[in-house]
Amino acid sequence: MELESREAEPGTVRPGGRTARVRAAVLQAAGDVLAERGFAHLDLADVARRAGVGKTTVYRRWGTVTALVADLLVDMAEQSLPRSRTGSLIGDLKANARLVQRTLTDPRQGPLFKAVIAAATCDPRTAEALRRFYDTRISEWAPCVQEAVERGELPEGTDPREVIRAVSAPCTTACSPAATLDEAAADRAAEAAAAAAHAGVYAR
Repeated sequence: MELESREAEPGTVRPGGRTARVRAAVLQAAGDVLAERGFAHLDLADVARRAGVGKTTVYRRWGTVTALVADLLVDMAEQSLPRSRTGSLIGDLKANARLVQRTLTDPRQGPLFKAVIAAATCDPRTAEALRRFYDTRISEWAPCVQEAVERGELPEGTDPREVIRAVSAPCTTACSPAATLDEAAADRAAEAAAAAAHAGVYAR
């Protein structure tokens, strides 16, 4: 029987040892470029130079800037803080909203995310990587809504993932230069999502 050999997608195999160190250095460099200069200026040779590794290594492992961004988003999802457990729905949702707010207003993470979001509007592979990133984070936080249903705080059949999306969406759209994204804005997003959930808006 002939076995098909297929190169793994970047980020689907967890490396160890020197490979892990090279990956960490390259992803750090790629994130720096995105934060400083945006997606349009992301260049594999420049990333290799910044990371202190050979160009051949970077081209062989990632091949394209979109593959590199995809792997960066995988790493960011893995490194993101775990969800909070406050014991109440509104406490958990505010913790989620404030985590998003802190990320988007961080001097490095904020510009990095904006660069990735901008790239996703015109690059399908980046868009898919960003979708997977959000899916991972929603999966991390959705149990707090399910727990609220089990405590009787929310109607039966409430869709946990839709509630978490409702918390994050206003924070994400508020990261434009003209908007103010502070803790108060994050709390309002959480309160609005909680009120809608209590009213049965997200019940299946």
